[in-house]
Amino acid sequence: MEEKQSKGRLLRRFLPYYKKYWKIVIFDLLCAGLTTICELILPLIVREITSAATNDIAALTVEMILRMGILYLILRIIDTAANYYMASVGHIMGTRLETDMRTDLFSHLQKLPFAYFDETKIGTLMSRITSDLFDVTEFAHHCPEELLITGIKIICAFIILAGMSLPLTLIIFAVVPIMVVVLSFFNHRMREGFKESRRRVGELNSQIEDSLLGIRVVKSFARENTEIEKFDRGNHRYLDIKTKVYRIMASFQASTRLFDGIMYIVVVVAGALFLRGGKIDAADYVAYLMYVTTLLTSIRRIVEFAEQFQRGMTGVERFCEIMDIEPSISDAPDAEPLESVKGEITFDHVRFAYSDEGGDVLSHLDLTVRPGESIALVGPSGGGKTTLCNLIPRFYEITDGAVRIDGRDIRTLTLESLRKKIGVVAQDVYLFSGSVRENIAYGRPEATDEEIAEAARLAGAHDFIAELPDGYNTYVGERGVKLSGGQKQRISIARLFLKNPPILILDEATSALDNESERLVQQSLEQLAKGRTTITIAHRLTTIRGADRILVLTSEGIAEEGSHAELLKQGGIYADLYRLYGGE
Repeated sequence: MEEKQSKGRLLRRFLPYYKKYWKIVIFDLLCAGLTTICELILPLIVREITSAATNDIAALTVEMILRMGILYLILRIIDTAANYYMASVGHIMGTRLETDMRTDLFSHLQKLPFAYFDETKIGTLMSRITSDLFDVTEFAHHCPEELLITGIKIICAFIILAGMSLPLTLIIFAVVPIMVVVLSFFNHRMREGFKESRRRVGELNSQIEDSLLGIRVVKSFARENTEIEKFDRGNHRYLDIKTKVYRIMASFQASTRLFDGIMYIVVVVAGALFLRGGKIDAADYVAYLMYVTTLLTSIRRIVEFAEQFQRGMTGVERFCEIMDIEPSISDAPDAEPLESVKGEITFDHVRFAYSDEGGDVLSHLDLTVRPGESIALVGPSGGGKTTLCNLIPRFYEITDGAVRIDGRDIRTLTLESLRKKIGVVAQDVYLFSGSVRENIAYGRPEATDEEIAEAARLAGAHDFIAELPDGYNTYVGERGVKLSGGQKQRISIARLFLKNPPILILDEATSALDNESERLVQQSLEQLAKGRTTITIAHRLTTIRGADRILVLTSEGIAEEGSHAELLKQGGIYADLYRLYGGE
């Protein structure tokens, strides 16, 4: 992901985003051309007046002066209108383009598997989605303008000045290639510096997010000073790289000012010698000074734009780094939707490892879950219980073997249709920032108020929701912080009742609850599981005594299998676990 990309390749990836706005781009460039022409004509007007004043003062009439003044006034009006368009519509186009890129980036992230997010900090991704693309707005707008304006100024200035004195013009423009070489060197170093600063700010964002999300733990352990020290270290690392970047930028700008001075010295000294030798007249000399000023002004604009350009290119590069990550789990070209589901789940010689370097979590697993059957998975931590469940909706891709639903390999099914048929209730419930109604209707936004309320009744959540300040419109807070653990869990169950999936996965859904909340949630889960193929992971073994089958899963595979009573009679691993944790 960190592979360096050439500017040419980055621009080729970026340019297609202009396609939607090609009319705006063309008119924006037309306006940029008009403003440049208006600027280039002023020295010619001054040259004309100066020539008349020095060669034939009688030619400098009031009529001529007014004509020149009106001409320049018209040019300034045109320049003002063109600048307004560039500053308003042009900037808005840049913002829209940035919005399109952000949409594409977020959509691409939605396609990436759990494995990617296991390895990537959310704060870093947030930085790439937001701040990395902020500078693209200015870059997208100004890049075409600055290229056109600079090109017109340099070419037109060369043609006009060469028409006055080719030798003097060649002397002046001989300095330009040297400037390009020196400034390109600093440009390259600036780009590397800005890329590193983006990486550091992503790490800083991630650290801030981690500390603030865990603020309750921080305060409960009185570790505020430790968090401040950690933040201070990250903040100073960011300061160090920014300091380095600004020193490079200062060298860049200092070099430009040095070349400004060299250009002026060349024009003043060489121009004066040419004037003394009669090779140019006073009017040409004044025009040379004005055009060099215009030329240097455009170079200064390039200098000012250089930082913006480097920031924009860095943002584009980091954008491309994520967009180039191919989703490891995606629909096959001939994938078909999963429609009517009976609920049979088959694991056929399934092997799974999280990475090539790591060992197998599951090895040659064979298992068949009959339609409507309720099975429970128990066993020591690390035995692969959650992993097994994550393979059914293809949150992770199996390493070998096959997982089938109703005899169909899940890799031949579309991901959307597969996951719509599977409901998951996890221990760590996630509620989105919004209302109770929005969270219940998350899987079916088109659901009516009656359907939402019925789902809540089935989940045993309607009564407590009705007592909330605004009922179903109550704001639940970030991650549902305004609700208790049991309330959040019942809302998540109501969400599944509304979704109505034929296959249900319960991943330690009650292990984090108190006894009363567990009793209420367990009743809701039993209601939800009726008539569905259900796989339950549980540490509290008293909650799974009613399961049709209980599987004891260890690192060696399925060690025991049977009903609650059968496994107790065997006196094996399950019986030991039940005596230790189950209780009675």
